[in-house]
Amino acid sequence: MVVNKRKRNSRRRGSHTHGWGAMKKHRGAGNRGGRGNAGTGKRADQKKPSIWGDPDYFGKHGFVSKSRAPKINAINLRTIDDSLPAWVAAGLANQNNGVFHIDLTKVGYNKLLGSGALHKKCSITVDFSSEQAIQRCASLGSTVTVRYSQQEKQTKESKAKEPGKSANPASQEAKE
Repeated sequence: MVVNKRKRNSRRRGSHTHGWGAMKKHRGAGNRGGRGNAGTGKRADQKKPSIWGDPDYFGKHGFVSKSRAPKINAINLRTIDDSLPAWVAAGLANQNNGVFHIDLTKVGYNKLLGSGALHKKCSITVDFSSEQAIQRCASLGSTVTVRYSQQEKQTKESKAKEPGKSANPASQEAKE
């Protein structure tokens, strides 16, 4: 085993070009026509065919949403009815006195939609729910507990927009 192996650079001392052929070949990116996709512009045709087939090469595409709205992962009543035995077996739902208790956030869903029907009596807790889902569950004897209802959100917004009341208390004192 070689203990003190010489570096490649030291072996090149005195070779004038250090193994790069002519001196002009080992200078910057100009030797290769630029870096990356340089040279795909107006003039020479070397790289044009490679960019013609790429629809995302020119221009800006899309945007990044700055919305703070939660990502909705919805589930239908029909899917709940089909998945209920598996959830009970996995411990994601439980049954007491013939009523299945389900917290959909533990299962990975945050919105309940009203497509389909439940054939078992359930007590469902969820972040968001459609009106149709709540009505269908109520008609079947099941209950839905919604953590963040749209009505609460709308009432908070309407209170903030009441005429004569300002959201800023300092401006209210200035008027008086």
